[in-house]
Amino acid sequence: MKKGCVFGTHRVMEPHGVLPQAALRIDNSMEIYDNEILIDVSTLNLDSASFHQIKEEAKGDPEAIKETILKTIQTRGKQHNPVTGSGGMLIGQIAALGDKLDRDIKPGDRIATLVSLSLTPLKIEKITAVNLQTAQVDVEGQAILFESGVYAKLPNDMPEKVALAALDVAGAPAQVSRLVNTGDTVLVLGAGGKSGLLCLHEARKQAGPDGLVIAVARSEAACKRAHSTRLADVILSADATNAMEVYNLVHEATNGKLAHVAINCTNVPRTEMSTILPTKNGGKAYFFNMATSFTAAALGAEGVGKDVELIIGNGYTQGHAEHTLNILRENETLGAIFDSLSE
Repeated sequence: MKKGCVFGTHRVMEPHGVLPQAALRIDNSMEIYDNEILIDVSTLNLDSASFHQIKEEAKGDPEAIKETILKTIQTRGKQHNPVTGSGGMLIGQIAALGDKLDRDIKPGDRIATLVSLSLTPLKIEKITAVNLQTAQVDVEGQAILFESGVYAKLPNDMPEKVALAALDVAGAPAQVSRLVNTGDTVLVLGAGGKSGLLCLHEARKQAGPDGLVIAVARSEAACKRAHSTRLADVILSADATNAMEVYNLVHEATNGKLAHVAINCTNVPRTEMSTILPTKNGGKAYFFNMATSFTAAALGAEGVGKDVELIIGNGYTQGHAEHTLNILRENETLGAIFDSLSE
């Protein structure tokens, strides 16, 4: 077998000198190098921002969505949305391992990749189904996981697509567990979605009974999901693109004290200031929204004189996969919601 770079740079076709995620095009031939894992792919889980953009562009037509995904993969060698810059993740079965690798997996094992599709060599022969509610796309194809790529074995105690839905956003609740302290006021934007619901659980757990957890969601269905968890003290129906609306509602709910930590789990752009304005000086604004403009966030905070720590959401945190799956195991209500969202 040919020798490969630990970070997958041997797959970069253009431009020269960048890592696979930043590449415009990568080699998606499925002959593996000595440090790669070949996966027979069954399902892609596009990240929420990417799927929302594709669905809007396709006007909700599944066939048009399929066409867009296949065109992106054909052009770039990976599912790297050229508008949002994001990808998602996948589940599949190990087909082969490179000679160099010594891992706890073997051919036939089922895994979920915990790295973005925006850097994953991918070849899809056919898209068999598109779920407009879950952003999951059933496919026939193959993918490559680099030596540096992380993965999780799929658990035996829950449906694969439930695990996939949770693992797709596993970085969010794991990061929240680090950011929230006992007694904090925590604001979760996009609280009715997958990452938002998991963050509500972690915010409640870390803030404790003396803390205040505020959920913001736009649709009636999302507000109902957040309410059903009984994790939030306050649930606000608001448009996260309207910064002053969100600020005024949070200002009223906190008697002007605002939030120690604001967590942005929305899937649309132009929500930066709705995260920053309701955060008190010295607080933290955590963006798990892949549609976020970090330029807009930095300049926006400066423009309104907010001394807020701006934190870029990292999809990977050590131990985040098991951490998130355990949330579904210990919180039966969330487990049931994720089960229904994955249908």
